[in-house]
Parts: sequence; C-alpha cells; structure tokens
Amino acid sequence: MFPVVPERALLELARTEGGPETLTLLVRDQDTRRLLLLRAVLDAAEAAERSVCTAAQKARLREDWALLTEADRLPAADARFANPARARLFHPLTGPWARSCLRGLDAAPGPTDGERARRLRRDLAHFSAIAAVVAAGAGIPFRTRLTARAGVLALPSLGALHTARSGDVPVDVTCTEGRLVLRQADAPDVTVHLESGVGAWSGALAWTPAHALPGLTRTAPPLPLDDLDPYRELPDGPGHGNLRTPLALDDAERKRWLQAWSGTALALRSGGAQRLAEAGALLRCLVPLETPPDVGTGRGSCSATRREAFGGLLSSTPPDAVTLAATLVHELQHAKLAALGDLVTLHRAGPAARYFAPWRTDPRPYDGLLQGTYSHLAMAAFYQRRALVGGLPDRDWAWAQHARYRAQVGAALPALVGSPDLTVRGRRFVDEMAAAHERMAEHPAPRGHVARAQAYVASARALWAQRHASALPPSNG
Repeated sequence: MFPVVPERALLELARTEGGPETLTLLVRDQDTRRLLLLRAVLDAAEAAERSVCTAAQKARLREDWALLTEADRLPAADARFANPARARLFHPLTGPWARSCLRGLDAAPGPTDGERARRLRRDLAHFSAIAAVVAAGAGIPFRTRLTARAGVLALPSLGALHTARSGDVPVDVTCTEGRLVLRQADAPDVTVHLESGVGAWSGALAWTPAHALPGLTRTAPPLPLDDLDPYRELPDGPGHGNLRTPLALDDAERKRWLQAWSGTALALRSGGAQRLAEAGALLRCLVPLETPPDVGTGRGSCSATRREAFGGLLSSTPPDAVTLAATLVHELQHAKLAALGDLVTLHRAGPAARYFAPWRTDPRPYDGLLQGTYSHLAMAAFYQRRALVGGLPDRDWAWAQHARYRAQVGAALPALVGSPDLTVRGRRFVDEMAAAHERMAEHPAPRGHVARAQAYVASARALWAQRHASALPPSNG
C-alpha cells in the first residue's frame, strides 16, 4: 500500500533537498496515512464497549461519517485536493484530534475514567464540527446540533462562536447557500457567511473569524494562521520544552505576522530555490505560540513541529522575514525526515539518550541526534546560499550563522556515520549528509567566523563532557 522510496529521492532528501516528485511522494503518503487514521477512529469507536462509547455516540459518529462521504463525492472546490472533504481532513490539526480520539477509545479502564469519558465526549463532538464544516464547504444543506466546548464552538477553518453560557453548550446549526445560522438558548441567532478558502464573516460580536496569510506565491492559496483550533496545543512532555502555550492573536500580533510573512518568500528564495518550493509543497498551516521569556529579543523566536500534524508549523511571532524563513527551513526538515521515516527504516538504534549535540545541553538519543543534525545541515546550506548573494545587508551575519551551523553539524556527524545501528539505506542517507556537509567547504566562510564557530563547539563539548562524561560514547567523544 505504501510507496517505495527510489534511491534518487533518498539522496535528494539526504541533501536536505527534494524535487517535486519526491515531495509529492511524501505528501501523498502522509495523506494516505491520515485517511487510515480517521478510519481507525471509526473502527475503534464501533469496537469499543458501551461504557467507553455509547450507542448514541456511535450512531452520531456514523451520521457524521455519512455526511463526510457525501461531501467526498462532490467535485473539487480546492485545486490542491481531489475533493472538498479531504481539504479539511488533511488539515494538520485534524491529526492531533484523531490521536486524542484513539487514546480515549483505546485506554484501559481505570481511576481516571471520568476525565477520559469527558475528553472523549468532547473529541467526538469535535468530529461533528469537522463534518459540518466539510458539508458547508461542499455546499450541502443540512441541520445539525453541535456542542460548544467550555463556551466556545470551534468550526475549523471558519472561526469560533463564543456562547452566551459557559461550559459545554448545545448549538443548533442550519446551513443553506453558503450561510450558517447558529442558534443557542437565551442568545440571538448568529449568521455566518462562508468565504472562499479560509474564514467566514459575521456582524455578530460573538463570532471570531479564522484568519489566513496570503499565499506564499502568487498562485498559492491562502495559508491558515490558526489561533482557534482546540487541538493546536503541544502535548506535555520533555520533547517540546516549554513550548506548550498557543497564542490567541490580537490585531497588533496579526499585523506583525503579516509584515514578516510579506517578505518570507523572497528570503526563502535567497537561500535556494528549493527552500521556497518545499515550503509551498509541505506547509499547510501556521499556529502562533507565545514567546517564552528565555528566547530574548532581536531575532529570537521559538518553533516546533508535531509528527501527528504533518504540514503544521508552530511558531512564536517572528521578528522579521529572514527569521521566519529560517524557521520554515528548520522545521520543515523535521517534517520531511519524519515523513521519510514512515517509509524507510534508517536505523535501529534504541532510545538511550547518550549522544553529544552542540545545540543541546542534554544527551540525545540517536534518532534525536539525526533529526537535529539534519535540520542544522539545512540551516547551514540556507545561510551559505544567502551569504553568497551579493548586496544583502546582513551578509556578514549570514556567514556567521553558516559557520556556526556547519561546525555543529561537523561535530555531530561522526556519531551518526559511525553507528552500527544504521540500515543499508540509512547508511546511504547519512553518508550523503556527510558529503553535502563536505561540499560546503568549496565556499568557506571568512576565517574569523569559522574560528569563532569552532571555539563555540569546543566549549559546548567541554561543558557537556563535564556534566555527562559517563554517557559520552567513544564515537562521539
């Protein structure tokens, strides 16, 4: 069922590149996996005991699925997808919702059953909202009852209704001719008019429309800037540090995003034409994050991707276009490598955290070291290409960034290349990464930047060894 990755595509990706066919292969595979994940939710609900998923919940799930199926048969409204239903189902944040459903349906009974049942009830209610949005976008008239969560009814890609009462509130929805009427007890009706693509407008103060940024290129569709979806939060755990607070944008923050975004395509292109191409092929939404206090000022920002939300990128408000472009380059490499990892086994290393990474103070597992080195290799290439463009005002800064990223990659590569846990295809992959790193020497950074970068890596290694000497493997010493 899943495609074979050709050798050409494997080597393209190892160089942190990827032509149109390679990127299309990754996207189609991820979309196929999303459809299978959604089917898994339906099957898990049908198989669940009634104490976990009631007969009424199962019946509503079947009704919602039937509405999606009806929309799926209609002609496409969005040229990016085969039909209007899938444009919604492939939205990145549908992935975290589906995973949350499966956790609720598959969890063993225990003392937290009450909380699990409450969360599962909200998860299944959100599927009803997704089905309603899909049907509305496809032009299907319908009447249905949805449930607001904690006083907010989120309609993905359209906006959110703030209900008159708090808590979980029923809202009756009628859809006719591109218009939704939202009715709740003890409050005026809210009429919402759908726009093409992302968003819907209403004169009611209770309605907050979804927002989007202009297409990255003139022919690209608008890109959702999603600060409303209830599944945009990062999960708890060490993998994302303190990046767990999504940001609800005010007008000033939205303007800052728009200002940075307006120059992002040009900044991406200056770092290599493939950077703009991969952003256009892979990026499906941006999720704003609050800026942690330790990020600092100037060009500081924080960002993340989620494996279950392919095409989504979470980021604090970018200070400028170059920073946002660099964020896209960095995070899209994580998306590419994770998608490749679903198709190809690159290594069989265990989860033990024992490797030195110059960009971290803690030991990293092999897979974490591979992910970090891969994204840093792309950053080194991005800044080298920018530094080689004549006339850029920040050319010297770009050289400094390139030198630092390249030195960091050089310090991490020996552990990757020397691992006995690599598969045959994994060895081809990391060997090509090393070759791409070596080819950068054809256009070296100024000596001063190289010396400072090497000194930085040496200091980071010495400090790491003091803290974790017993964990340092011989191949990474």
